[in-house]
Amino acid sequence: MFDTNVTRIQDFFIIGFPGLSSELHKPVSGLLFVLFLAIAGGNVFILVFVKYERSLHKPTYLIFCHLALTDLGFGTATLPKIISKYWLDDSIISFYGCFVQMYFVHFLATAHSFILMVMALDRFIAVFAPLRYASLFTNTTVSVLCGVSWFMPASWMIGIVFDALILPFCNSNIIIQCYCDHTAITALGCENVREVQVTALGLAMFSLMVPLGFIVFSYFFIIVAVMRISSSEGRTKSLSTCMPQLIITFLFYMPRCFVYLANNVGFTFSVPVRIVVVMLYSLLPAAFNPIIYCFKTKDIKENLKKKLFIRRINISTKT
Repeated sequence: MFDTNVTRIQDFFIIGFPGLSSELHKPVSGLLFVLFLAIAGGNVFILVFVKYERSLHKPTYLIFCHLALTDLGFGTATLPKIISKYWLDDSIISFYGCFVQMYFVHFLATAHSFILMVMALDRFIAVFAPLRYASLFTNTTVSVLCGVSWFMPASWMIGIVFDALILPFCNSNIIIQCYCDHTAITALGCENVREVQVTALGLAMFSLMVPLGFIVFSYFFIIVAVMRISSSEGRTKSLSTCMPQLIITFLFYMPRCFVYLANNVGFTFSVPVRIVVVMLYSLLPAAFNPIIYCFKTKDIKENLKKKLFIRRINISTKT
């Protein structure tokens, strides 16, 4: 039965943005290419800069590197194919290639969610146990926690993808999305679709709500603790250390929660709008996060200023 079902579909066709006129294909591909360059360039820069700047070898920046890896991986897994669709008119993705892409799409998003929970724990300990922070939250601790954040979704996502892979696909091979995701693929199945989708939804809610619940709990008590600080200067300083993490977390969770709540209260999006919204909240944070790391994080910003200052001095000396 497995072999029979697989041979019915050899390839999938990615629609991308439904209804997009052919005149806009080149501009859209160009825009997506610029977005890909921003994601790749920004996140590679963060990884390299933290790697070679020894003063940044701290737990907070190690977490930033893990987040940069997930953002870089997600952009690399999703954007090249949709760019080639509009740039080269190549809409075909192989059957197994589609499932490989689906695996990385959901694996990387889930790993990102759990790493955000590690980041919230980092700030929680920094605020409530500042004197013991260096001993409680070491680079080794971060490596272990982030390693678990990578390993858990990597293992259970294999089962999710395999359940979708063995579905009988006998209706259509047209994916109305910009990349292969679980919902778009399983919607093409002929039988046992509901069971597979419910299982995947349960794990998706677990990977989204458990970290989000911990993050909300952590930052609630952090903000309460900061508001109790008597001096306004102390409150500002404490909040500033949490601000990058808050912005990054907001960009990841808020659009997803909005779409989920909108669907549950009966507010539905048209298919083209839904696809645009999904692309925006999936990819724009990956492009903006490196900017937040650089301009909202004191240590990175100061190190960048020093590097630029030294470079200006060297240039002026040579001239």
